[in-house]
Amino acid sequence: MRIPLSFNQEFLCLFDQGDGEGPFGPLYNIVGGWRLAGKVDPAALQDALDDVVARHEALRTTVVRTPGDRRQEILPPSPVSLTVREMPEPDRAARDRRAEELLIELEGGHYGVDRLPLLHAVLGRFDEDDAVLVLVAHHTAADEVSMQLIIRDLGVLYARRCGHEVAELPEAVQFRDFAVWERERYAPTARVGARDHWRERLAGARITGVPTDHPKSAGLEKTTAVHRFLVGREPTSAALALARETRSSAFMVLLAAYKVFLNGLVGATDVVVPTMASGRGPARFQNTVGAFFNFVPLRTDIAGAATFREVVERTRATCLKAYGNPLPFSQIAAEAPELAASFGADDLGVVAFQVFQFPALDGMEAGDVRISEIRRRLLSQPVSTDVPDGVLFQLDIDPASGEMLGHVGYNTNLFREATMREFAAGFAGVLDRTVMTPDAPLSLS
Repeated sequence: MRIPLSFNQEFLCLFDQGDGEGPFGPLYNIVGGWRLAGKVDPAALQDALDDVVARHEALRTTVVRTPGDRRQEILPPSPVSLTVREMPEPDRAARDRRAEELLIELEGGHYGVDRLPLLHAVLGRFDEDDAVLVLVAHHTAADEVSMQLIIRDLGVLYARRCGHEVAELPEAVQFRDFAVWERERYAPTARVGARDHWRERLAGARITGVPTDHPKSAGLEKTTAVHRFLVGREPTSAALALARETRSSAFMVLLAAYKVFLNGLVGATDVVVPTMASGRGPARFQNTVGAFFNFVPLRTDIAGAATFREVVERTRATCLKAYGNPLPFSQIAAEAPELAASFGADDLGVVAFQVFQFPALDGMEAGDVRISEIRRRLLSQPVSTDVPDGVLFQLDIDPASGEMLGHVGYNTNLFREATMREFAAGFAGVLDRTVMTPDAPLSLS
């Protein structure tokens, strides 16, 4: 049976240069880190990792990118590369930093799509009862939700391998089934009302680009660096309070602040910001590992908004309509021919905007081991996992500290580090001013 590509896989093929860069290159990975409290059995961990790969086909799938014959090829299970490192650190207070440094090191590593399975693991042991586990998956095989599924499944399968009785995992419908469903659901002959929505909503629209420091035509060597910053408790609390008052999500409020920031940066009032939606479709795919994420352009006209609260209300309406009309980005772009022009502009970069919220209850038991995700990242880094083109601007809300963690991943062939620091500081200033006084008169460019 010929297995088609998903629309997201097909979208990634548009950025494929056939070399070591781009979404099929060795740096286009998604990396997660977890602290493990308790004595870890490396042999059982190896077996459990292999069980995860056997359970989820996407982790052993090759994307054939031959023009005219693009498809998925699923290979038999093979062992996961698990490296065990001894990292003795008697100072328990220093272990969090050592764990983050390990994440930074591995995020700059090379893990190409030719190294199957597309999941790699490093276990760093501080002592017999304290370790850090880092999982690296190629981003063509997994997304943020998939990484949560992988660690959940790994915990259950590890406990089982250690002899514990555990509940059965839910059925994992395979990513190939999603690709087939998606192709049928959004076939050219299918009646899809969302196409009408996007055609009307994005008429004449272009994604709002930001000026780059270097033109793309300069041909500078590309890496992806990350600038991290912290947003304090007061503006974080004010943003969450405003979200409750306006019946909005935190994402909507923070996106509204980002749109005001862009207005000051480039003078646009018709602001189109791309974000990543989960793109998972029906409930039966909620336990499926794969690269589901879908690029969604959120267009809001903020001209004439008298207050920030009004910008939030307009942004909320934008988001509700967008998420109520799911459509693969390739089909959205087909309805709006000018939308992607900023990708091709020599002096503009595209910034994707995302917001995550830490789970209220973090941690899970895996037999005798407790697993807790590492989300609090504060160290910037010169080389990280690849952003194919432009900037990934991400905010993580930490309910434990009441703060937000900012992440700006940027292409170094387009932007200088100082520019990205100013970018983050500029946004933080606008956020502070707007969420603290949402009903004050708003001055737009």
